[in-house]
Amino acid sequence: MKYHNWLYVFLFVSFLSGCSFQAHTPAPVQSISSSAGPKYNKGSITSGSYKVKRGDTLYSISWGAGKDFNDIAAYNKLKAPYTIYPGQTLKLYKPTTVKSTSKSVAVANAKPKPVKKTVPKQTTVTKQANATANKNSTKKELDHKAKPAYSVKTTPEKTVQVAKNPVSGLPDKVSKWNWPNKGKIIGYFSTAQQGNQGIKVAGTRGDIIKAAADGRVVYAGNALRGYGNLVIIKHNDDFLSAYAHADSILVKEKQYVNAGQTVAKMGSTGANQVMLHFEIRLHGKSVNPLNYLPKR
Repeated sequence: MKYHNWLYVFLFVSFLSGCSFQAHTPAPVQSISSSAGPKYNKGSITSGSYKVKRGDTLYSISWGAGKDFNDIAAYNKLKAPYTIYPGQTLKLYKPTTVKSTSKSVAVANAKPKPVKKTVPKQTTVTKQANATANKNSTKKELDHKAKPAYSVKTTPEKTVQVAKNPVSGLPDKVSKWNWPNKGKIIGYFSTAQQGNQGIKVAGTRGDIIKAAADGRVVYAGNALRGYGNLVIIKHNDDFLSAYAHADSILVKEKQYVNAGQTVAKMGSTGANQVMLHFEIRLHGKSVNPLNYLPKR
């Protein structure tokens, strides 16, 4: 009996020890990313529509889709300054025109007797009713009172650079392009599918990045994965320029900038080394910046 008693005691102590060990073993911890806002690469938005997220602008969405912002604005009947809202769905392709089938349906359902002359009149009324309904639906979608989405993400610099000669409108043509930084070119433009869509310029962290031409800042943030802190400047309805991997951004969205004005400082955000990735886009398509910048 004594042997069995000792056995029970041993098992009981072992059970308590096991519980104690489990209680002091730390629970597994999963890493949770703290990054906020939409993240996408250029050309990565391939669907026919896109649901707007907080931090988006029409220009960042068109950049991610690799399309002209003018086209997307037209598809969605947006007018300048192209205000969009979180939760709003934007069409990224030209909507296809669907022909009315009301006439064919009426003929198919008609009896063998001759079709009355009132059928064309009914078809016209149906078309007018559909047009009115679509107009009211579109107006309701674009006229809601939600707050617009903004993606102004500048660093806590004490001074935001201001244009010396701001203007209300943008010129029809870019009179002259200037180098955003005169560092050594370490990456050239490529037309390959996965090639470099601009040029890469080496430098030292904190080097000044300048606007390549007069324009207005239409994006300042870091929502596009692989570009880090990014500034996009609209020069007119034809051209945009982009300045990526900045260490700090010194301008704000909707701000006018002069050619040669400091817009950011060079860094390595979204890159494996300190550099500037510079792009020029014509009607939404990347072009070789060296065809526009002055010869060195």
